[in-house]
Amino acid sequence: MDILILGGTVFLGRHLVEAAQARGHRVTLFHRGQHGADLFPEAEHLLGDRDESLEVLRGRHWDAAIDTSGYFPRQVQTTAAALAGTVGHYTFISSASVYSDPSVPGLDENAPTGTLDDPTVEEITGETYGPLKALCEGAAEAALPGRVLIVRPGLIVGPHDPSNRFAYWPRRLATGGDVLAPGSPSDPVQIIDVRDLASWIVTAIEAGRTGVYNALGPDYALTMGALLAACQAAGDAEARIHWVGEDFLLAHEVQPWSELPLWIPATDPTTAGFSHMSSARAQAADLTFRPLAATVQDTLAWDRATLPSPHDRPRVTLTPEREATLLQEWQAQK
Repeated sequence: MDILILGGTVFLGRHLVEAAQARGHRVTLFHRGQHGADLFPEAEHLLGDRDESLEVLRGRHWDAAIDTSGYFPRQVQTTAAALAGTVGHYTFISSASVYSDPSVPGLDENAPTGTLDDPTVEEITGETYGPLKALCEGAAEAALPGRVLIVRPGLIVGPHDPSNRFAYWPRRLATGGDVLAPGSPSDPVQIIDVRDLASWIVTAIEAGRTGVYNALGPDYALTMGALLAACQAAGDAEARIHWVGEDFLLAHEVQPWSELPLWIPATDPTTAGFSHMSSARAQAADLTFRPLAATVQDTLAWDRATLPSPHDRPRVTLTPEREATLLQEWQAQK
């Protein structure tokens, strides 16, 4: 197959290229050339900006296109419309954040999605990100009715993740010492290895799948305790995990998800279902997951190989100094 990837040089995009090439497909990348421009020299690179001009795509034909970089419905409508006559299948990478009520456990693809009072807004915030992605889904389907695969991942993790949202934990446990862990070891976590996601998307395109699929993992009830235990085993360091209560952390203005990645307070009823979403439909369509230990070990190996000093990567996670202070105060009040 000839596959066009809108993006293709950052995180999920680069893994999609690798998965497609591993299965013998010919890949064309459309990107701005700002990140990873030297990747995949054997593939065709078309440089451009979807917000400025799509001329470089006109007159070309591909069997399928994968849109990894659409955040605003205007973008997706323009791009999908331009490709409607030149691609047979269109995959839009959306988000599990589209759902309007994440307080409900077990959300599946039929759950209502969020809306915006002003659908033309183009500022991404915690309140607009999900509804904008939902509008993008609609724009893609309107341009290519019946030919769109919509993928709604949760937290994507693994090698080449620039966000630091997951690598923090393997790195922190590998550093050793006293580790602050939020909430309870029984708190649920849902993640998906980027390589499993990319491989499944390519096979879904090969099968001509359309419609909406939640893409979250694993295929069992993963807990924060099990995740940190896997990180501890991979790091092989003398790390002592201290579970710190949510009320204490919130009272000390520790920011969930950002300062302590993967932490969604169980005491917040508005997000109670965010780590309990259903991916049964995707699993029935052959989505599989590698062992957690492999994801943790590979992420840590990549992190060590590409980042001699963890402090070189932009991050908003807890600093060692703040972590130590919080642990001291937590121990003092117990």
